[in-house]
Amino acid sequence: MRLESYVQGRWIAPGGDWAGIRSAVTGAVVAEVAGGGLAMGEVLDHARRVGGPALRRLTFHQRAEMLKRLATYLNERRDGLYTLSHQTGATRADNLIDIDGGIGTLFVYASKGRRELPNATFLIDGAVEPLSRGGSFVGRHVMTPRHGCAVHINAFNFPCWGLLEKLAPAILAGVPVVTKPATITSYVAHALVRLIAESGILPDGALQCVVGPTGDLFDHLTGQDVVSFTGSADTAQLLQRHPVIAREAVHFVAERDSLNAAILGPDAGPGSPEFDLYVKEVAKEMTVKAGQKCTAIRRALAPREHVPAVIEALSRRLAGVKIGDPAREDVRMGPVVGLAQRRDVLARVEALKAEAELVFGDPARVAVEGADPEAGAFLPPLLLHCADPLRARQVHALEAFGPVCTVMGYDGLDEAATLANRGEGSLVASLYTHDPAAAADLVFGIGAYHGRLVVLDRDCAREQTGHGSPMPHMVHGGPGRAGGGDELGGVRALHHYMQRTALQGSPAMLSRITGSWIKGAPEAIRPEHPFRCHFEDLEIGRSFHSAERTITLEDIEHFAHFTGDTFYAHMSEEATKGHPFFPGRVAHGYLLLSFAAGLFVDPDPGPVLANYGLDSLRFLKPLQPGEAIRVRLTAKEKAPRNAQYGEVRWDVEIQTAAGETAATYELLTMNAMWGA
Repeated sequence: MRLESYVQGRWIAPGGDWAGIRSAVTGAVVAEVAGGGLAMGEVLDHARRVGGPALRRLTFHQRAEMLKRLATYLNERRDGLYTLSHQTGATRADNLIDIDGGIGTLFVYASKGRRELPNATFLIDGAVEPLSRGGSFVGRHVMTPRHGCAVHINAFNFPCWGLLEKLAPAILAGVPVVTKPATITSYVAHALVRLIAESGILPDGALQCVVGPTGDLFDHLTGQDVVSFTGSADTAQLLQRHPVIAREAVHFVAERDSLNAAILGPDAGPGSPEFDLYVKEVAKEMTVKAGQKCTAIRRALAPREHVPAVIEALSRRLAGVKIGDPAREDVRMGPVVGLAQRRDVLARVEALKAEAELVFGDPARVAVEGADPEAGAFLPPLLLHCADPLRARQVHALEAFGPVCTVMGYDGLDEAATLANRGEGSLVASLYTHDPAAAADLVFGIGAYHGRLVVLDRDCAREQTGHGSPMPHMVHGGPGRAGGGDELGGVRALHHYMQRTALQGSPAMLSRITGSWIKGAPEAIRPEHPFRCHFEDLEIGRSFHSAERTITLEDIEHFAHFTGDTFYAHMSEEATKGHPFFPGRVAHGYLLLSFAAGLFVDPDPGPVLANYGLDSLRFLKPLQPGEAIRVRLTAKEKAPRNAQYGEVRWDVEIQTAAGETAATYELLTMNAMWGA
């Protein structure tokens, strides 16, 4: 299989000499790759000139629907990816993380795009900021897609997930992608891109794939582009020092080396559920993907008195791990990705042995099922013990990227935090304790050094997703040696691909620009009630001003007894004397909401299909018996949901007869389309 690059809408063979990529299992050549022959400036130009405009014309909802269709398409055709991926050393369980996990990330972003983002081409970021005393000059922030390209440079360990977890937020944000898979497993990423290209779901130029060296790609970057890198710290630093990155202030996101820690709490002694969870997670993180995970546990911290029990329990569990041909159902761990990687792991283990003792595993004696241990890149799990971690340096600085972990003891939570933070920044640390006080001490003692903290105990044991599983909903990244960036985190990931811009102007102007009505902008008042308008006919700024209604003491008491809400401020004049908020007996806040609905609701069947909630409710002024209220209802924003109905967000203000604001909130309704 000779791997071509997919650029400018077609597959292009490189121009250099072909070199073989060997199977991690058998050592046989499974694919060939070459470099050269690509005009990288034209590749980026195609993304910016063709892919970018096509994506920016679509709304978030349309892009989300595209991601859902793509995920469904790949899900139905993933078996071929499994077959290929076994040659990288990945077991079926490993592929479940890589292939199904990547496709699942597409599904998550498709869902979040529909549920959490507007049916628009830009985002409004934050509330309106008043910038003048009279209210005629205001500000707010918007986020728009960058007019460049997202260059994704991926690591070898997750050729599918790594590509898709970066692709999903970029496409949802409206930015085209040029992806560069790691060469040693590029045949799996190549097959994935071929499926994506054959689907025809993404517009032309939205995804291009460069197999092999990047050539002069970085020389053609601009300040509108984004580089997202996953790999070693050395390579990340080399790329970040590229003169174009510095000159053009190219946004650079890095996820790199990480000496992640697992911390056994003082309360979690042998025999406790948390001890068992700890041993299970450490062993799993050593063996899943043969330990070739950026989130794998490299340092296992335990109370000093429990270290012997930890080593014994881990050794017993690791002894039951069957190593061999990853295509076999009974094999738990395959080889590392290649012979060069095996040599690198062993060299780093030798360096670690200057500070730690090898307590389990012998690289010279590996029992392998169904494969030749000499031809494949097989290693056993290797467990070390560092007796003096406070004085050690290498165990906190050197990562052996394979099935390797070092156990170390601590005395007290302060020392545990000190040791965890010696890694100078990690992607994830996990805590195993049922003591909330201990968990809180650790969380706030180490949080600044770790991108994600997982607190595992008996209460979440059955449903927890594990130390090493980055979920698309949560931030994936970390400070310091972990790269200082973050990915995923739900819709937060889109922000890397968008520019935040401050808008300033009159309420009328900003309302028109953003399609979101701001108080102080003109209102459209018509004879017909706005609830009689179908979605298409309802204009932003359409308002209704109600008649007044006086609140009586009888209303308050009836509401109190009818609902059971007999809070003293509503029932006793004496109890409110000297109260900092209430001048006497006052109406319930929810009574005001109920009366407001009665003042603005149009009762007859019509285009308003349902009221499904309210946001941002604030009670600003208490009302006493005898005071009157009126309501202003204004159409603030609109977003079509499907061919039958759309969402309308209404700005609602409850005012006193004197014009003071008593309460504000946003009402959400679903309004029918014409002909639905």
